[in-house]
Amino acid sequence: MKNLWSDRAASAFATRLARAGISRELALRVYSSRLLGGNPALVLHGGGNTSLKTSGRDLTGEVIDILYMKGSGRDLGAIEADGFPALRLAPLRALAKRKKLSDSQMLDALASAKLVATAPAPSVETLLHAFLPARFIDHTHANALLALTNQERGNALCAEVFGDRVAVIPYAMSGFALAAAAKKAVEANPDAEGLIVMQHGLFTFGETAKEAYGRMIDLVGRAERRLAKGQKNKVRKVFATRALPKKTASVAEVAPVLRGLIHDDGMLPLIADFRTGAAIRAFVDGRDLARYGTAGTATPDHVIRTKPTPLIAPVPVAGNLDAFRADTAKAVAAFKKNYKAYTARNKKRVKDVAFADPLPRIVLVPGLGLFGLGENARAARIAADIAEANISTIADAERIGTFKGLPESDVFDIEYWPPERAKLGRAVAPALQGRVVLVTGAASGIGLATAKAFGSAGAEVVLTDLHKKSVEAAAADVGGLGLVCDVTKPAQVRRAFDKACETFGGIDIVVSNAGAAWQGEIGTVDDATLRKSFELNFFAHQSVAQNAVRVMRAQGKGGCLLFNTSKQAVNPGENFGPYGLPKAATLFLVRQYAVDHGKDGIRANAVNADRIRSGLLTDAMIKSRAKARKLSEADYMGGNLLGREVTAEDVAQAFVSLALAESSTGAVLTVDGGNIAAALR
Repeated sequence: MKNLWSDRAASAFATRLARAGISRELALRVYSSRLLGGNPALVLHGGGNTSLKTSGRDLTGEVIDILYMKGSGRDLGAIEADGFPALRLAPLRALAKRKKLSDSQMLDALASAKLVATAPAPSVETLLHAFLPARFIDHTHANALLALTNQERGNALCAEVFGDRVAVIPYAMSGFALAAAAKKAVEANPDAEGLIVMQHGLFTFGETAKEAYGRMIDLVGRAERRLAKGQKNKVRKVFATRALPKKTASVAEVAPVLRGLIHDDGMLPLIADFRTGAAIRAFVDGRDLARYGTAGTATPDHVIRTKPTPLIAPVPVAGNLDAFRADTAKAVAAFKKNYKAYTARNKKRVKDVAFADPLPRIVLVPGLGLFGLGENARAARIAADIAEANISTIADAERIGTFKGLPESDVFDIEYWPPERAKLGRAVAPALQGRVVLVTGAASGIGLATAKAFGSAGAEVVLTDLHKKSVEAAAADVGGLGLVCDVTKPAQVRRAFDKACETFGGIDIVVSNAGAAWQGEIGTVDDATLRKSFELNFFAHQSVAQNAVRVMRAQGKGGCLLFNTSKQAVNPGENFGPYGLPKAATLFLVRQYAVDHGKDGIRANAVNADRIRSGLLTDAMIKSRAKARKLSEADYMGGNLLGREVTAEDVAQAFVSLALAESSTGAVLTVDGGNIAAALR
């Protein structure tokens, strides 16, 4: 564990924050907190906490003792000074005299201690920081430390590695009881540099931010060296490998099957995040995976993101996905049954709590790796990150002993503790949360507007286009995945769909938008021009749709195909036959998909748009056509019943509306401001 503190960088950081009125002590508290939060071997996604005790004036001008405490759920890696609510220290310390304090009383005390009412809620471990004397306190869930504490002889290992440098107490849930136990332990060992809470984490103390941080790095480094010693001496062989088939199915094949099965009616789909690598494969391919893989989380704080245990999937044998699907369905059913039994056994421990859905958030797949699942890509990534950290911790623990998780009752208490569940948020889900949308021709014009509209509606968006720089820039703008794909080349289309499945787990909605407008008098146009137009404006739509059906059938949850046709499909324009003919064929393609794949729950709809500024209708073309019709450009673009220019954003909203219209298929939505000549009859 490398100490990353830099006096120069710390001083520069403090100087910069001083311009905003932040004290040097608080600035250094922020600086060292970011160092801790930037190391995933110490904390992950809102885990851990840090504090500072100092003095200042309240609104009356009275000098008081102040505790700056990390806000609940704030990410240490990106925390700012306003992420540390200022609390009156004296009333919090006075609580140490009590024999007990309920959770609601504790939360009331924390809220009333805030100097600024609108400041973030402080961490649920605030009382521990308040009761201890150190001015700076750092707390992490270091993987190496947890590998020592999460086993039968954890206390002996801690004594061996740390001696009297740390106080050690048994696991207790965050709150008053833990704070009281910590106070008693530190008073018994006043020279301690830190405190270990078994099966939970490490606290270190210091007079300065540098000292507290340095002690954290030093003590975690000691744990790492002890684990490395166990590896060097090969105390035991870790994770003996099970027998595996010569070839397993690909991630792109497996992910949609899992995503479809891990879903209940009435709930939003989950997004998947796949991980693999040597360490992960050694873990999931282990012969005893059923034992150590379900032994629990490295620290109970993770359970709200991952559930108490992962789902262990069967081995996906290449060429035999039907068997994998059937066996996985049984495994998911068993997981749900077990989770419901777990909540039933413990439900008397809580009151007025809505239980989470019974579906897994981590899936271990022998022969492949692991999937993290979540309500959106961020939640899936968090689950996968935690799963990787858990694997690292369990592997280290098994190298020198046997990993041991917390008892079920303790895990349940954390999973359904209201202050912990509050970290998950209660915001209303966006309309398309949990859906994955793939848009072709997405780097500009209608495609880009459509990708943005779906992203704003909460979907995870995959953008494809011909040019790497433009599609990656568009993806960065949308916050999606950008892929280079020539939709006239079936192999590239398949790779794009496979990559989408590998990244997000599957695909729910496809907007087949890419196209180009070839012109020419139909009686004289050359055969090559007409064939090029059909390749892009018809056959590419078919290729995209076939791949969408392939993935959607694997998921088994239906889906939505959306096509950008054109008013040319029903109202041909002069010299636009090379463009209009394949578009007309695509319009009927839409309805054929509706007819043939309604049985699969797959809807197929189209948008007919006209006169949209884009790569098809360029500024130069607008100028030329307006001049030919002796109109101003504004009059040409507004030449419809509404007398207004129709935009790419209007078309994008039409696609979103059709995606949400779950009882509509075979429909054509016209977006042209009103053109009776192009109206369907």
